[in-house]
Amino acid sequence: MKFTKIIIALVLLMIPFLGNSQVFGDGPKYDPVQWSGEVEKLSDTEYILHYDAVIEKDWHVYSQFTPEYGPQPLRFEWIHAENADYALDGKATESPIEKKYSEIFEVAEWYWTDSARVSQKIRLKDQETTLIKTILKHQSCIDVCINQEFYVAHDLKNNEVKVFTDYNDFLSFGNKSKSEKKEEINYAKSDNSNQDKKGLWTIFLLAFGGGLLALFTPCVFPMIPMTVGFFTKQSKTRASGIRNAIIYGISIILIYVVLGLVVTAIFGADALNALSTSVAFNLIFFVVLVIFAISFLGAFEIVLPNSWANKVDRQADRGGLIGIFFMALALAIVSFSCTGPIVGTTLVQAASKGGLAPAIGMLGFSSAIAIPFALFAMFPGWLNTLPKSGGWLNSVKVVLGFLELALAFKFLSNADLVLQAHWLEREVFLAIVIAIMVGLALYLFGKIKLPHDSEIHHISVGRLCLGLLTTAFVVYLVPGLWGAPLKFISGFPPPMNYSESPYGVGSTKGGLASDEAMIPDGAELGPHDILAFTDYTKGVLHAKKVNKPVLLDFTGYACINCRRMEERVWSEPQILNLLKNDVVLISLYADAKENLPENEQYVSETTGKRVKTVGNKWSDFQIERYKVNAQPYYVLMEHDETNLNNPVGYTPDIEEYETWLKEGISRFNNN
Repeated sequence: MKFTKIIIALVLLMIPFLGNSQVFGDGPKYDPVQWSGEVEKLSDTEYILHYDAVIEKDWHVYSQFTPEYGPQPLRFEWIHAENADYALDGKATESPIEKKYSEIFEVAEWYWTDSARVSQKIRLKDQETTLIKTILKHQSCIDVCINQEFYVAHDLKNNEVKVFTDYNDFLSFGNKSKSEKKEEINYAKSDNSNQDKKGLWTIFLLAFGGGLLALFTPCVFPMIPMTVGFFTKQSKTRASGIRNAIIYGISIILIYVVLGLVVTAIFGADALNALSTSVAFNLIFFVVLVIFAISFLGAFEIVLPNSWANKVDRQADRGGLIGIFFMALALAIVSFSCTGPIVGTTLVQAASKGGLAPAIGMLGFSSAIAIPFALFAMFPGWLNTLPKSGGWLNSVKVVLGFLELALAFKFLSNADLVLQAHWLEREVFLAIVIAIMVGLALYLFGKIKLPHDSEIHHISVGRLCLGLLTTAFVVYLVPGLWGAPLKFISGFPPPMNYSESPYGVGSTKGGLASDEAMIPDGAELGPHDILAFTDYTKGVLHAKKVNKPVLLDFTGYACINCRRMEERVWSEPQILNLLKNDVVLISLYADAKENLPENEQYVSETTGKRVKTVGNKWSDFQIERYKVNAQPYYVLMEHDETNLNNPVGYTPDIEEYETWLKEGISRFNNN
């Protein structure tokens, strides 16, 4: 019985995601609740806004004071119309409600039947304010519940109330016409499709590179001639050989892409992005990647059970399409000790993107393996051009082990950054990476020998070049210990201000912006000593005070692209000048783990999840207002919180970002 109650409760809580215009399906709109209103004038600066509901028989609507963990309560969202400047005076009052204990939620439900009145007293800060706009959100319930949203405009000047069901009509009501404005700006959302495509292409190309590296490992490379020999014997004609090779390549791709889709299905497309900023997630993958690295260095091998390979081999002997598919599956299983760490790393990196990124990553990885296998199966004569197997294959594996080890500490750094624990600050992180790269250089020069290595009588030219390149990289990293920006690897180490010596060894703060006595309440010194507010309300108030536009910076402590923007783009003199002098920066960290006070915690109306931390709050704020959940994300806005131009995401092009900043600042100054 208890389990049944939980299931029913979960279903009821998921109802808001089914839409707000109908009960089920795509049928006509049904509104069991009708809202109207009234304006009550107390004085020239004080009014009471009344909201009146007529509720259809047998239906009910939940009070705004419905106890926590119960059904969805009535909520208000106050929209600042043009020239609206007012403050709420206390909580909204309600007409009498009914209370009844719910067996499902195990709390008392507070609700109205038949009719309801909610009243909110307001005080005008500017007597020119004539229009108050509100969005009402609530559940209307009978045997089922529907999520409803109404848009209410109280016209103080004409003493009337209008209720809209169309959001665009609601927003435009009472605004100046286009001919009366210097320029009409209405950028509520940003089209991030191009940015998303760029991100997926990056994941695909990086995964493709990982697949090429996996191809030159001792578990995969020797399989090429064996596979070609199989197809040469089994194919009676050249046409059938080409067909079988193509099917084999497609089968390899299918196996890995399905793996990516399974990862997405298990964790959820949105959950993957959230996991990427999870302390537990980053610590777990730090350990996993260290194990992978030690395996690649030769301490042990990670292999799947032999019984799996034997069963698959028996299926491969059946021939035909099924046999070819199981040949591809056998390749995936047998080569797992070499491909597993690379596949795992690819999936981890793709997880930080969320969505279909794991499937895209596996598509890139598998394509790099499948294409050579298919081509050599089509053209067996090409085998003569391949280098012979030998000790160099193990060297490839060891080099990957060093790289895996360096990457592992990035995940440990992410956990440290999210916790703001300062265990792995910039200097310590760089020291670890430098030590790993020195070890790699010594290995490439033949000064270190690991298990499974062959005797080296001389090093090849390629190995020498790679060793010199690694040494040059180490030399480049060393000045970072004393404050060099290291823009080439920006986003990989912790940021400059997360350091034992943020201004470089022996350097101190300088300049007006660094005078802590002049830092306003709610602000701190951000990257490059830019004054950055972490409190949204205080930041907007400060922007009004100094008469500058607001630059909202949705960011994250573990966000690599955020660090790249700060270190590569924000550091440029023309950008830095604009950020320090022409805007008020408000940085909202979507992965901040600081708990909100209990009275400020709530259940999100957009995601249905409980908002417990500061990061949850800003992430939910971004989703609700901009329909986007990605960092970095930049918004230039007026003091009334309307956008000055289209928000943008990751914009590494300095000129493009400068143009975007100047466009918004210019519109603010001309309004």
